[in-house]
Amino acid sequence: MVSGGTSLVATVSVTAAPLLIFVFLFAQISFSSSYLNPRLLHQSSTGNNNYLTTEPHWFNQTLDHFSPYDHRQFQQRYFEYLDHFRSPNGPIFLNICGESSCNGIANDYLSVLAKKFGAAIVSPEHRYYGKSSPFELHTTENLRYLSSKQALFDLAAFRQFYQESLNKKLNRSNVENPWFVFGISYSGALSAWFRLKFPHLTCGSLSSSGVVLAVHNFTEFDQQIGISAGPECKAALQEVTQLVEEGLNSNRTAVKSAFGASELTIDGDFLYFLADAAVTAFQYGNPDKLCSPLVEAKNAGQDLVDAYAAYVKDHFNSVGTYNQENLKNTASGSSDRLWWFQVCSEVAYFQVAPANDSIRSSKVDTSYHLDLCKNVFGDDVYPEVDETNLYYGGTKIAGTKIVFTNGSQDPWRHASKQTSSTEMPSYIVTCDNCGHGTDLRGCPQSPLSIEGDAKRCSSPDAVNKVRQQVSEHIDLWLSECRNDARGWSSA
Repeated sequence: MVSGGTSLVATVSVTAAPLLIFVFLFAQISFSSSYLNPRLLHQSSTGNNNYLTTEPHWFNQTLDHFSPYDHRQFQQRYFEYLDHFRSPNGPIFLNICGESSCNGIANDYLSVLAKKFGAAIVSPEHRYYGKSSPFELHTTENLRYLSSKQALFDLAAFRQFYQESLNKKLNRSNVENPWFVFGISYSGALSAWFRLKFPHLTCGSLSSSGVVLAVHNFTEFDQQIGISAGPECKAALQEVTQLVEEGLNSNRTAVKSAFGASELTIDGDFLYFLADAAVTAFQYGNPDKLCSPLVEAKNAGQDLVDAYAAYVKDHFNSVGTYNQENLKNTASGSSDRLWWFQVCSEVAYFQVAPANDSIRSSKVDTSYHLDLCKNVFGDDVYPEVDETNLYYGGTKIAGTKIVFTNGSQDPWRHASKQTSSTEMPSYIVTCDNCGHGTDLRGCPQSPLSIEGDAKRCSSPDAVNKVRQQVSEHIDLWLSECRNDARGWSSA
C-alpha cells in the first residue's frame, strides 16, 4: 500500500529490485479531428491511418527515481517503428509522448526524418497518462510522483533499457547507437531538459514549441493572440468578451446555454473556456475558421455573441474539460486532472488577462488559477515556478546541441527559447497559419497532415527552410556523436 491508502495497479511489481538504468516528448504530440483544450498544449489522435504504429510494448519502470528505499515499479507503455531503421548501427529517435494518452507514433514529419537518416523511432508514454499509470486512483497524494523530474529519469531509464534490448537482439554488448530526442510543447520542453540533464545519453535534441519557461503571469499569451488575430478580428473578440460579461450580469443562465456550457457554474471556468476556444484557432493553424465569420458578422451588424457561439459549438466541444468538479474526479483515464496537477505544482503557465487591451476577460487572472488549484488539489499544492526555472534555467537554459523551433502565430512561443546561439539555434516558422509544432506537423495541426505536409501552410517555403536547417543540425550532431571518443558505433 502507498500513503493515502490506494494500492498500486495490478501490473506494478512491489518486490522487484529498482531499475539500475534510467530514461522525454516527442512531446510525442498526437492529433485529432476535433480540438482539445489548449491548456494541454496539444491534441490527441484518432484513426490508425494517422499512425506509423499502434502496437504497444511494455517495460518495468521505477516509481520513485529519487528514493533509495522505494523499489516499487509500474508498467510503462511504449511504441517502436523500425521500418526505416538502418540496422544495426543507425540512429534511434526518441519521440517523447507528453501530457495525454500515447496511442502510437504519429505519421508526421518525424517519419520523413527517420527515413532520411535510417533511424528507428521509439516513443514511451508519459507516466500516469494513458495506460502507464502506477495507481488506480489519481488522488492528490498518489500524484506526488507525477513531475517533469521523474519523467526525465523515466526517459533515461527507457533509453538504457531499449539500447540494451537492441544489443541483445543483435547479439552484441557495450555498443551505443546514436540517439536523438524529439518533442513538441511540454514534450518539447522535456526534450530540451533531457539533453540538458543527460547529455551523455543523446547526441542532440529538437525542442519544437518547447515551453521551457515556467511562468505565473503569462500575459504574453493573450497579447500574442491579439497580434495573430489582426486588428479586425481582435476587436471583434474583445467585443464578444465585453458582451458576454454584460450578459453574465443580467442573465448568466441564458448566456452559458447559448454556448452549450450550462454545466460551468463557476463564471471563471466559463470565461476561460470562451478564451481558449479562440486560442485553438491560432495555436493549431486555423485562424480563418474563427476570424472570417466573426469579422463578417461584425461588419454586417449581426449579433457577435451568436456568431462566436456558433464557432465554439462547431469547433470546440470541450466544455467538460473546464468544469472544476470534473477535475476533482480521481478515477484514472482522464488527462485533464493529471495535467492540471503538473500546472498547479510545477510550471503554472497561467494564461491571464493583461492589464490593458486584453482579449480574454480580466476575471481570468492569477487568483482564478490559484483558486482552481486549491479547489481541485487542496491547500498544499502550489506551482513552484521559481524552483522549476532555477532547476532547468527557463529561457536561459545552458544546454548544448538543442534546436528550438516555434510557429509565428503560436501564443506558447513566449514560454519557449526564441533567441539563437551556436550551441542552441532557434528558428521561427513565419506564416499566417504557422502554430504549435508546425515544423513537425505542417499546417494546420488538426486534423493531422500526413508526414507533416507543408502545402497547406500559407508559406510552405518558410516551413521547408526551417526543416532544412533542423535536418542539417541533426546531421551534424549525429556525425559528431559517431566520431566522439565515447564509443558511439559507426553507421
